[in-house]
Amino acid sequence: MFKIGEFSKLTQVSIRMLRYYDETGLLKPAEIDKFTNYRLYSIEQIPVLNKIIFLRDLGFNVSEIAVALNHWDDEFIANQLDNKRLEIEKGIKAEQDKLSKIELAKRDIRQEKITIHYNVSLKSIPSYQVFSLRRIVCNYYAEGQLWKEMSAFADQNNIPISNNTFTIYYDTDYRETDVDMEICAPVARIGKDMCGFTYRNTEPVPIMACTMVYGPFENIAGAYIAFANWLQEHIQYKMSGQSRQIVHRGPWNEENPDKYLTELQIPLEKI
Repeated sequence: MFKIGEFSKLTQVSIRMLRYYDETGLLKPAEIDKFTNYRLYSIEQIPVLNKIIFLRDLGFNVSEIAVALNHWDDEFIANQLDNKRLEIEKGIKAEQDKLSKIELAKRDIRQEKITIHYNVSLKSIPSYQVFSLRRIVCNYYAEGQLWKEMSAFADQNNIPISNNTFTIYYDTDYRETDVDMEICAPVARIGKDMCGFTYRNTEPVPIMACTMVYGPFENIAGAYIAFANWLQEHIQYKMSGQSRQIVHRGPWNEENPDKYLTELQIPLEKI
């Protein structure tokens, strides 16, 4: 048996970390001296400690290390490593996105970029006869996959659909995940519902606030802020119902994101 200081020197792991692993349950001392209360470690614990350090250095947290130690076999560990690799790749992507935003902010500061002004107009939206697909998807960017699915299904089943498509968002708040949306394509005639695709008539909206967003989809956030300011100035209106979005120019018909054109539609009612 080795005292904690001896074990620390032999394994090149600090006493502080050994105590931490003891507190978290990852590596308890083999024995506690009943007279001195010294932590005592055995030679057989060195491979376990090496596994802990190996996983810690790969980014595994305490709970993940505990699970791995309790299920240590080649296949399980390989799967855990694959999962951790995907998690790290997502983290790298998120950090790269932050770096890109920093560079954009620096560029805007240098160029003294003028704030984009969004004009809000009011109009009445009639009911549309549509071919639609409603799903709860992982995030707002997953909308593009729904459109690909609808386009493929329409081609396979000879369903003629209009290019004047739009999306209805059913959540009353902004969602980071689990977004409830319905993509709608106007059609000349009603058909039979199948495979989750539905024919229906959308609800008319007597008062719809509309604003055009030019450029990449990141500009949409600024448009909502502008709309909030507009509502603050026009206190006779309040938001009501499901918002809509129309991408007039997007990834499918425009290569340059700076030339995208998106229309936001927010239903209102008079107070």
